Amino acid sequence: MKLDKSNKLKIGLAAAVAILLAKLFVIQIVDERYKIDASNNSMVYTMIYPPRGIIDDRNGKILVGNKIAYDLVVTPKEVEEFDTLALCRAIGVPEEFVKEKMAEYYRNRRRIGYQSVVMLKQMTPERYMKFAEIAYKFPGFRGQARSIREYPYNAGGNLLGYVSEVDADFLKKHEDYSAGDYAGKTGIEATCEQYLKGEKGYNIYLRNSHNKIEGRYRDGEMDKEAVPGMDITTTIDAELQHYGQMLMQNKVGSLVAIEPSTGEILTLVSSPGIDVDMLADIGSHYNEILANPYKPMFNRAVQSAYPPGSVFKLVNALIGLQEGVLTPETEYPCSMGYHFGRNKLGCHAHRSPLNLEESIMMSCNAYYCYVLRNLLEKGDSVSVGDALDEWSRYVRSFGFGEKLGSDFPSELGGTIPDSGYYDRIYGKGRWKATNVISLSIGQGEIGCTPLHLANLCATIANRGYYYIPHLIKDSEKVRIDPKYKERHYTMVDTVHFPKVIEGMYMAVNAGYGSGGTATIAAVDGLDICGKTGTAQNPRGDDNSVFICFAPKDNPRIAVAAYVENGSFGARWAAPLASLLVEKYLSGDISEARKPLEKRMMEGNLLDKVKTD
Repeated sequence: MKLDKSNKLKIGLAAAVAILLAKLFVIQIVDERYKIDASNNSMVYTMIYPPRGIIDDRNGKILVGNKIAYDLVVTPKEVEEFDTLALCRAIGVPEEFVKEKMAEYYRNRRRIGYQSVVMLKQMTPERYMKFAEIAYKFPGFRGQARSIREYPYNAGGNLLGYVSEVDADFLKKHEDYSAGDYAGKTGIEATCEQYLKGEKGYNIYLRNSHNKIEGRYRDGEMDKEAVPGMDITTTIDAELQHYGQMLMQNKVGSLVAIEPSTGEILTLVSSPGIDVDMLADIGSHYNEILANPYKPMFNRAVQSAYPPGSVFKLVNALIGLQEGVLTPETEYPCSMGYHFGRNKLGCHAHRSPLNLEESIMMSCNAYYCYVLRNLLEKGDSVSVGDALDEWSRYVRSFGFGEKLGSDFPSELGGTIPDSGYYDRIYGKGRWKATNVISLSIGQGEIGCTPLHLANLCATIANRGYYYIPHLIKDSEKVRIDPKYKERHYTMVDTVHFPKVIEGMYMAVNAGYGSGGTATIAAVDGLDICGKTGTAQNPRGDDNSVFICFAPKDNPRIAVAAYVENGSFGARWAAPLASLLVEKYLSGDISEARKPLEKRMMEGNLLDKVKTD
């Protein structure tokens, strides 16, 4: 039997109605999601904020923990007449504060509707209890618990970072957050936000037609428990970090320590830094921190592109050995510097000529001018530009000139020049080795962070390779990227590194009067190997630089110290780095070096640093 068009239309409409009714049945009867949607005015949600994960140091000591605070939440639609003065006394705010807030809620009553809003954030438990005792007098007001950060150790405000309430820009980029949520903004808190944040929960209550709460929806069956954030174990040594901060107080610069065998960062100090007491209430101190002329929020350890100074001679020495332009026995003269034409790159007084080991021990500038010039002037078959590009590739294989790829946010890459750079300045083919001779001693157009220098030291300690420096350790729930377990070899053969290490050892341990530039860093029994640096600074006194590792064999720690306006390397950087090494390896500072420790801790260089 054939159906006419009219019957077909009736059947189609009947089918459509049946489908619509079925969907309505599912929505209204079967599927609870639509009943418990947060926009449903008959239901009241109370948010349960999860505690953030705890941040531990490498030895299990808590760097960042949690404590309870309370937000005062108000649902304007439920508020009745109340004693404003009594409320203000309980929560510790002026009367004008509450009046202004209530006036604001009235102006925005249509937008707010039946929602609850936070009137006062982070009341202490003691303050909240004063309110809780009389809360029955204030319908529409309630407390909402949340955890806030606390810091058992004053160990690295810049390193740990801070947590604050998310803003509109953050919400645009992170759809899984809502207004009123908190997130890590800097440091480890930001790096590990995905692990630390946890997952919010809620309780659902029913509201009757008179806007009164009747009770839990389905006896709490549809409530959601908050999921605490995961705990994080860092590579940081809390005691060493704290000690490094004390050494660097009243100085501008950085102390970075790495475990060479793993690439784990033991200490990352940026000074001046942020005191952890400020982190717990960053909002109250934010303007004060921003106004500080020494920029404590700026993490110099990973964000300052400094000239490395004479510590960079080690890199040029290794490249020279690899390229065959020198041997450990090669000697070069020095007459208070390197003379070329009418120009001179100066040096300090020492005996002459010197071999490789002595050039490192005495930090001879002229020696490395000869080395670099021999690297760049290879004859007619290779142009100076091509030779410089090869030199640049060698240098980059040590991690310079790019971000190392650490798990710390805002890491800077630094700069290593190539031929293209100088072609733009002088014109293609119109410059020569003497135009860039300052690269031989770590000056000129080289820029690197203290983290780069610590990584260089770890690379030499490992005899030719490094692991990318990192701050987070593997744990059962938090796995680090496999890249942090990969060895990165330089372009220099590993057989050449012991030749340079001998010079570093002599620089520290040759004994007073031998010409070693870093004898102040010597510690009996630790076999510290180091290299001083003095980096030119156009804004005042030179910067003091030192890198070292210890022990000489099977090294356990590699350190870079960089002190702005600290003069030559042995004055400030070498003592600071060696004290950090001694503290880590020996557990304490020997009596013989206590006066040195006292001088370093009491030293104040802030007045030398130009902040304009």
